[in-house]
Amino acid sequence: MVVNARTKKVIVLIWLLIVPAGMWFTYHTYPPYVSGRWLDLIAFLLLTSVVASMPMVINNTPIFLIQWVSLATLLSFGLFIEMIFAQAAVIVLMLKLRIHKEQLFRLPLNSYMFFIVSFVSGTVYYLLGGKTGPELINDPNAIRLAAIYAILNYILNQVIISINLYFIYKSKDSYFGKDFIVETITTIITVPLGMVLYMLYNQGGLLPLLLVGIPFVSLSIIFKLYYSSEQVNEYLQQAAEIGHQMAERLEVKNVIDLFIRKLSEMLPVDYAYIFEVVNEDELQLTRRIEGGCKELPGNMPRIKKSEGICGFVWSKGKAHLYSTGKHWKRYSEEYIPGDAESILAVPIVRNKRVIGVVMLASKRQRAYEKYQLMIVDILCSYFAVAMENAKHYEITKMQSEHCALTKLYNYRYFEKLLKEEFDNLFQLERSVLSLIILDIDHFKAVNDTYGHQSGNEILIELAERLSKIVGSRGTVARYGGEEFVILLPDMNKKEAYQLAELIRQAIANWPFTLQQSLELTQHQVKITASIGVATAPEDAEDPLALVRHADRALYVGAKRAGRNRVAEYSSC
Repeated sequence: MVVNARTKKVIVLIWLLIVPAGMWFTYHTYPPYVSGRWLDLIAFLLLTSVVASMPMVINNTPIFLIQWVSLATLLSFGLFIEMIFAQAAVIVLMLKLRIHKEQLFRLPLNSYMFFIVSFVSGTVYYLLGGKTGPELINDPNAIRLAAIYAILNYILNQVIISINLYFIYKSKDSYFGKDFIVETITTIITVPLGMVLYMLYNQGGLLPLLLVGIPFVSLSIIFKLYYSSEQVNEYLQQAAEIGHQMAERLEVKNVIDLFIRKLSEMLPVDYAYIFEVVNEDELQLTRRIEGGCKELPGNMPRIKKSEGICGFVWSKGKAHLYSTGKHWKRYSEEYIPGDAESILAVPIVRNKRVIGVVMLASKRQRAYEKYQLMIVDILCSYFAVAMENAKHYEITKMQSEHCALTKLYNYRYFEKLLKEEFDNLFQLERSVLSLIILDIDHFKAVNDTYGHQSGNEILIELAERLSKIVGSRGTVARYGGEEFVILLPDMNKKEAYQLAELIRQAIANWPFTLQQSLELTQHQVKITASIGVATAPEDAEDPLALVRHADRALYVGAKRAGRNRVAEYSSC
């Protein structure tokens, strides 16, 4: 979630207007109850700092439970000290999270948020008759007021967080998610510790801080480990689902797009790169995503084995993680923008051989965890299998749809395409559909004179000429033997006839070169072609009729009329 510069300035201004003046007012209105207990203050400050340094990060939201320490501090030393400690806790938390310079606005944001929570809940506590000092142990009403303070403190904290999420971060997600539930439950569990800490402190001195602090630290560690294990399980489930989705994709491009998109959804990714091993010693960049936009790799130089981050990952066959820019910028990585910080690079392995490398980068420092290496490694295994299957499918599909000799589409593909184009014609997505059928004149004589290999050379060269002339205006296919068809969507009969005449002239006026004739010498051979043209819906109402009528124009209007000419179908 991005916060604009104007909002950041407003946050700093609010802090300047509220916090310094508010602290001064609190000090004079509710003076601290210290009376020389400086060692005790330091001990409570250390406890507050330890608690603040152990947040649980849930859905990228840090949760740290200092309410119980705040309660004990308020009851023992007063509101001003509690507010000072809360501000110290914010600083410790920001240092712990190691926020990027773009996120420094979070320091004044959290500072005035904690100030408001402390000031309002503490003021209400005093207005209701709450007091500070050791004598509260024997006051039954103190527990009730302390509970009111804790409840109000928690409610205000949640309200301000929700306001910040909506107005500052522009978040549209539901506030009552997992992080809200976890914080609520842990607050209910830990707040009574505040009363216990206060009572034990006033009866036994500083030793209770250890007796209460150590179990809390242990509890925090347990919560953190539990949440981490839940995160890993969620990632594993997502990885399995993504693996199934990639396996369903039959085209290489779709597999790569899905892989990158899912990685970007799972992890904080600002830049993503996929490299492919092109020979025994070089990696080639095949896909690059920057700022959420797909970019063509361009003429990027290849990476040598053991060169840079990706070359190192390739040579070692192991994933690698860099938490900050200073850890990886000593390597020469011209692919990566200068504002990148965290980098995660993982080899793509198939049959115990590295076939590529995926590299993810984030502008945030320490954006990736070590266990995420394992998740990406699993996804790379799925990706390698899906890519191999997609490549095999594309090769098989191309072989089944293309002529092995001329590399043009074959009759099977042409029939399928013709039916699809007629469907488009019936649905008014096409206005007209023309078909050209071409047959080489006296092709048998060429084979008899120069050999079948020379005949194949003519077919290959003719296929190249037809593809260049037609270009993107239509589809060229080998119909069988020496016959070729050209399907022309949205081209009327006059335009199709002109194109056919251009093709006829390109065949008749430029000889074909034979490299491997029977005489074993290079020959220039002139050939001609007869061509028939028909157009739907003018000449035909179904695919078979269009082929039949174009074929009739070829043999009746062109072949019988002397060959080397173009004829259009006429029902007369």
